[in-house]
Amino acid sequence: MTYLVTDACIRCKYTDCVEVCPVDCFYEGENMLVINPNECIDCGVCEPECPAEAILPDTEPDTEKWLEINSKFSAEWPNLTTKKDEFPDADKHKGEEGKFEKYFSPEAGEGD
Repeated sequence: MTYLVTDACIRCKYTDCVEVCPVDCFYEGENMLVINPNECIDCGVCEPECPAEAILPDTEPDTEKWLEINSKFSAEWPNLTTKKDEFPDADKHKGEEGKFEKYFSPEAGEGD
């Protein structure tokens, strides 16, 4: 099992999860984070830290798409190991439906 970041992270990008990760397996895109499934040790400490509830175990139904996205972009985006400020309008986008289709960007973030 591994944990995955879903589209609930897009346009929010809270980084509380990064701060508690013992293996630094988060990677930063322009408007979301992903987890490297090969680095994740399945400890689960990140899941309850996410205000947007964007982190799920891969045992949840319909997570195949997120496994693919997290795998692909964690290989392309820079590692993030420290907490950053969320987007100024993050709370406005928390819980919004269809964020992947509306806002996803394959561009890399800044990382550490």
